[in-house]
Amino acid sequence: MKRIIKLLILFTLLFSCSNKTKSSFSTKNLTVTYVTSPLNVPSIIEKQNSIFSKYLKDVDIKYAEITSGADQSQALASGSVQILNAIGGSSVIASAANGADIKILNIYSRAPKAFALFSKDATLNSPESLKGKTIAGPMGTNLHELLVSYLKSKNLTINDVKFVNMSIPDALAALSSGSIDVALLGGPAAYKAEKAGLHKITDGEGYIEALICVATTQKYYNEHRDVIDAFLKAQKEILDFMKNKPEDTKKIVCEALKLDDLAYDTMFKQYNFESKVSDKDIEGLQKTADFMYQNKMIKNPIQAKDLIIK
Repeated sequence: MKRIIKLLILFTLLFSCSNKTKSSFSTKNLTVTYVTSPLNVPSIIEKQNSIFSKYLKDVDIKYAEITSGADQSQALASGSVQILNAIGGSSVIASAANGADIKILNIYSRAPKAFALFSKDATLNSPESLKGKTIAGPMGTNLHELLVSYLKSKNLTINDVKFVNMSIPDALAALSSGSIDVALLGGPAAYKAEKAGLHKITDGEGYIEALICVATTQKYYNEHRDVIDAFLKAQKEILDFMKNKPEDTKKIVCEALKLDDLAYDTMFKQYNFESKVSDKDIEGLQKTADFMYQNKMIKNPIQAKDLIIK
């Protein structure tokens, strides 16, 4: 009997030790958004190499392919997604202005040069030349902000043009058919437009920061700090891979997005994937928040510094 008791004690100790060495987290499940367009290199590299799983062992990681910023914010609020891995700064601001618990962990990318105004008419080369013209693009986005900022540089407003709310693909098609004068284009659509010889009026350099963010809720951050810390370590490995293995990165992304080398090289240099939130980033977010408030896209003013995770 004593021998059986000793064996039971030994078994319990061994089981306890094995549990201590086994990786464990404060959650068994984690859902992260997965958005590849226009050129979301970190997400593509992470999924191809299963880097999140490496740092979050024993956690069942799922990917939610939600491209709409509004839908991403709603998924975060409902709890069906815990980390938004690439959401526009304007979407974060809109959600926060509506009272949602949403906070920025860090920056996913900055790409002002990836957003531009295109036309068939080369004489449209200044803010003043756009007066009275029909301009189409997605409302409440980096492109909309670019148009407003470009007009504002010469004391013009959105009321000085005929703005039509339209998706990027539809705007490109409308420009090609001649039904609009100017299209607001970004990512591959902007690349295709430039390659086709369309006139680029301006890009976002000097007008917008074009910030894409990584976000979660303050509640999730407080309750699952171990998961967030592991996620941040995984982020670092992704960026290290991109830096140290540029050719492997290009190959993986080109295969995923079906791009040729020229398209990748042209677009990739337009992006800054440094994750740390800088003072300039906060200024850019504030500029976007002010733009949205002044244009009645949000009812309440937002302080950008309050959006950063604490």
